Amino acid sequence: MQTNKLIPLTYLGSIQLFSHVVNANEIVLEQHANYQRKTYTNRCSITGANGSLSLAVPVVKSKSDKTSIKDTLISYDTDWQKQHWRSIVSAYNSSPFFEYYADDFQPFYEKHTKYLVDFNMALFNVILDELEIEPKITLSEHYIRPNEFQHDDVRPFIHPKAKPEDDPCYQSIEYRQVFSEKYSFIPNLSVIDLLFNKGPETYDILKDSLLTKI
Repeated sequence: MQTNKLIPLTYLGSIQLFSHVVNANEIVLEQHANYQRKTYTNRCSITGANGSLSLAVPVVKSKSDKTSIKDTLISYDTDWQKQHWRSIVSAYNSSPFFEYYADDFQPFYEKHTKYLVDFNMALFNVILDELEIEPKITLSEHYIRPNEFQHDDVRPFIHPKAKPEDDPCYQSIEYRQVFSEKYSFIPNLSVIDLLFNKGPETYDILKDSLLTKI
């Protein structure tokens, strides 16, 4: 069965997002929507010593209120890369598969990338490589309005204000996390949480997290 999905291009996307990715033949990544603060476009959630920890990539404030995601610039006024990588290492250094994958992610916290869309896309491709999947990927050529996409538009479900249970296709699967002995399971973190904790099992967990599969 051919399954096409319209997905937002986010920073170290969530488990929910990648459950849709692994269950798609073709993916359109939205890059022409207006950049909005407090969305997953420039932020992700990982685990931390005190529970869920949000990491946000700072962006250059635009003179216009309507700057598309593809034109959004990353700000390097603060050393956020060092802070993000330090947080990731602190959270996952003791996880079973951190050392196996860490070298693939660390370079992104050492070099400067001008545009947020390029930064997100490069990390997205790294995760696809780790999952060993090769769906057909295209970037949107214009803003795709709600109901315009003829297939599966998952954008409304991949948003901090949306709850995972709002997505009728998604079901969260519990797995052992780094701080499982301290906290109850924290669902739908960045996919790197699943990757560092479960390694090669990540693909199967993502596949089983979607009720409608290809």
